Amino acid sequence: MNPTFEYEKKLWQKGLRFVGGADEVGRGAFAGPVVAAAVVFDPLNIVWSKGIIIRDSKKMTSGQREKSASWIKENTHWGIGEAGVSTINKLGVGKASQSAFRKAISEIHNHLPKRLEHLLVDAFFVSFVRGLRKASQTPIIRGDGISFSIAAASILAKVHRDAIMRSLGRELKFKKYQWAKNVGYGTAEHRQAILTYGITTQHRKSYLTKLFVSQG
Repeated sequence: MNPTFEYEKKLWQKGLRFVGGADEVGRGAFAGPVVAAAVVFDPLNIVWSKGIIIRDSKKMTSGQREKSASWIKENTHWGIGEAGVSTINKLGVGKASQSAFRKAISEIHNHLPKRLEHLLVDAFFVSFVRGLRKASQTPIIRGDGISFSIAAASILAKVHRDAIMRSLGRELKFKKYQWAKNVGYGTAEHRQAILTYGITTQHRKSYLTKLFVSQG
């Protein structure tokens, strides 16, 4: 299934122009931040470029994501928010993810002539956003494969987070964890490196402690 503007069009036809899509990445990683993005397509000005792919970012190559992310940034309103490891360790990944969403939405409001009128979001509601109560949000299960706006947000979030992890992975103290390759996810090599060298300041400590204790 490829995403469409089906959900967006229903809202545009009701007179809502500023309809956003939001998604996050990094929820299941062992290390690094969780990153959320929000994207608003202007229904009055959508011009596609040849070779641009908008779909679930997990089903795209790195090169496709990079190319599409550049196009998205040039042709939409967008915002990105991060919640770092310290926040994840303190609040848990669920609340940290919500924080990242709120930051992304706040950032997008800096670029819009008025506030978001409706938010399409992958899987669940975003809480405590002024002007975006539940009645103004539509959670869509597997939304990055259904909504163009959510898919575009998933691409921006993925490209942004991957860049962070690859940059960290080049630092000497982190190279052994191969973040340039696994971007913080729990591959066999990453798991073995944790068992051999221990966890770092960029690891999600409470989660990993529970994981490895349960497996030990």
